[in-house]
Formats: sequence, C-alpha cells, structure tokens
Amino acid sequence: MTEMQLLARGIALAGCGIGAGLAVIAGIGPGIGEGNCAARACEVIGRNPECKSDVTSTMILGIALSETTGIYGFVTALLLLFAAPGMFMKFLG
Repeated sequence: MTEMQLLARGIALAGCGIGAGLAVIAGIGPGIGEGNCAARACEVIGRNPECKSDVTSTMILGIALSETTGIYGFVTALLLLFAAPGMFMKFLG
C-alpha cells in the first residue's frame, strides 16, 4: 500500500467521522422544537381547557413529524460510521 493510498483512506475515514458528527447534531433541533411545542400546548390548554383534545392531537402529530428529522440524522450518522467506510475502501484499493 502506497503512502497516497494510506492518505486517501485516512481522508475518507476522517470525512465519514466528521459527517457522522454533523449528522448527530441534527438531533438538537427536534429536541428544542418538541419542547417548545409542548410548552405552547400547555399554555393554550391552560387558557382554554375545553380545547384540550384538539390541541393534544395536533401537538402529538407535530411532535411525531419533527422527531423524524432527528431519526433521519441518527440513521445517516450510523450509515456514515458503519457502511460508508467499507464502500470507500473498496474504491480506494
């Protein structure tokens, strides 16, 4: 294995690690958004208790949709850590 191949492998692995770290950061946004959503729902229910079922069902749907963003980031990080390095190493020789 030449020095150039070793360098290429190191760069590919470093890129996968950095990309996985950035993908995991995507989990911060849904956490903040879900907390804000629950806080606002509690405020609305406190001001108008008879609309509790409508607000709760809408809140649960919104939280479920925002949670998928965090899950996509997590799956992307797992793919970058475990699947992508093997694929890159095949191409690099």
